[in-house]
Amino acid sequence: MSDMIANHADIDVFIGIDVGKHNHHAVALDRDRIQLSSKALPQNETKLKALLIRLAKHGTLLAIVDQPSTIGALPVAVAQAESIAVADLHLDEAKTYARDAAIIAEAAQTMPHTLRGIRVADENVAELSMLAGYDDDLAKQVTATSNRIRGLVTQIHPGLETVIGPQLDRPAMLALVAKYPTPQSLRHAGKRRVETLLRMQARRAWKRWATAISTALHG
Repeated sequence: MSDMIANHADIDVFIGIDVGKHNHHAVALDRDRIQLSSKALPQNETKLKALLIRLAKHGTLLAIVDQPSTIGALPVAVAQAESIAVADLHLDEAKTYARDAAIIAEAAQTMPHTLRGIRVADENVAELSMLAGYDDDLAKQVTATSNRIRGLVTQIHPGLETVIGPQLDRPAMLALVAKYPTPQSLRHAGKRRVETLLRMQARRAWKRWATAISTALHG
């Protein structure tokens, strides 16, 4: 459901949110076009909410969200839950108009006729909040598992941990640990097999990682 923004003159801060699948970028401008914030944000309810609460100190907010019905749905729901007005831009030249956060915010301030209000149904807000919470729980589990693996490798072979540990968020390194979970199995596999496995998923870093692993194993 969408309507014109009726209280445009009452808005103190315009927040342009250029959305992405995993990360967004938000730029906030006040009435004088002074930039209050320019911040990269993950697709994370807690961090989105914290930004909105901080900006609310400057007055009435309007969040302008790119792609509000798809990957921008979470910022819309978070803003709505904080009783912040949300809108999308409807520009005739949208196909050639640069869609970044700063331009979204500035266009919203200077061209109120391009704005359409957005409201998400309460049940959709609840569903998005649940999914965001589930995503946060998974992220915590991943971090805990990574820390556990690093702790175990540190106990067994500290030198090897300095190579593998920082890269445990990379699919290639996880695949390597899954196939060769001990220093002994890595030594037995040999550098060539390690290189072959890493090369499949880390086209740029595989050679550097394989050399560092070999050096650590023989250190």
